[in-house]
Amino acid sequence: MKTIAVLGTLDTKGQEHAYVADLIRQRGHRTVLIDTGSGDPPSVEPDVKREDVAAAGGVDLKGIVERKDRGEAVTAMAGAAAALLSQLAASGRIDGVISLGGGGGTAIGTAAMRALPIGFPKVMVSTLAAGNVAPYVGTKDIVMFPSIVDVSGINRISRVLLARAAGAICGMVEMNVPEAEDKPLIVASMFGNTTECVNGAKKILEDAGYEVLVFHATGTGGRIMESIIESGMVSGVLDVTTTEWADELVGGILGAGPSRLEAAGKAGVPAIVAPGCLDMVNFGERASVPAKFAGRVFYQHNPQVTLMRTTPQECEELGRILAEKVNAYRGPVTVLLPRKAVSVISAEGGAFHDAAADAALFSSIKSCLKPGIPLVEMDCKINDPAFAEACARTLLASLGGKAA
Repeated sequence: MKTIAVLGTLDTKGQEHAYVADLIRQRGHRTVLIDTGSGDPPSVEPDVKREDVAAAGGVDLKGIVERKDRGEAVTAMAGAAAALLSQLAASGRIDGVISLGGGGGTAIGTAAMRALPIGFPKVMVSTLAAGNVAPYVGTKDIVMFPSIVDVSGINRISRVLLARAAGAICGMVEMNVPEAEDKPLIVASMFGNTTECVNGAKKILEDAGYEVLVFHATGTGGRIMESIIESGMVSGVLDVTTTEWADELVGGILGAGPSRLEAAGKAGVPAIVAPGCLDMVNFGERASVPAKFAGRVFYQHNPQVTLMRTTPQECEELGRILAEKVNAYRGPVTVLLPRKAVSVISAEGGAFHDAAADAALFSSIKSCLKPGIPLVEMDCKINDPAFAEACARTLLASLGGKAA
């Protein structure tokens, strides 16, 4: 038997949360019904009152209620719920959490869930789950479950969806995670256009006794990778796909923020850095590309993804940014340059082949890189086996060879 927190605004959505809690108990688990409302009194009796939630986060609930500012209330209760759930999870009093909500409820529920560790079961049933959920999920493994209809009563659709959501959180807490040998951890960045390189390097590193986590360089992937490095879990970094900086600089949809490429330097762990896929900026379907980019070189990766070639001027700036980030690294770091192609489609004959842009990128990296930082130039493409092996062997040398 597990204990599942059922968290939400019980003034407006008490019936729905109570319904889910009842389904969970029918499955054989305990529930803790937590009220994060701040308006009318709760429509069902909570196990944890809103005053206790507010107290956990040091929130003056009475003052917020008197001011009648909904935005302030949502922000305050989001922080308080995060503090409370962290305490409950850390003390082993809950094994999972589920929440239901519209805009305010989703903001509160997901804020609380983001305070919990990766791997802790989290389900958010939301009216917003079909849109851009990145601000709600952040870098955590929150399952966003579309409510389809508004969370407003139990009807022929919500009855089914809420039951499935209750089943999902029950299944998550019931599942035992198989034990495995903990090996030293390496993180790597990958795109479809650098898959062969990363897979080749990954095999060499795994054969040497390391576990390799690969992150898709989609903005969210880069942010998660940075957070994992910051956690102190990581022994080494294989950052060969730094493409998120192209989106960050030019205005694509897969930027990872201005702190991308900083975590490894601050952590002081051995790292390999390469300019993988800095030839491309990502947009959605072709019609979504801003009009200001008319006349640029594009490649339709698939119906939902349009790639735009970076210019020599953009590549020069990207080279400067990459070098300046690497210059701040405290631990051993090596920059490797695949001079024949930084992606599959930038090779000679490919849609994004642009010798002038590549030359600007490589020249900028070389001129801006601090003296003393190893720079390896290779006359090959990024996905050539020789480049993958060089990345892996260089990282292993910095790590001291085979894992202990």
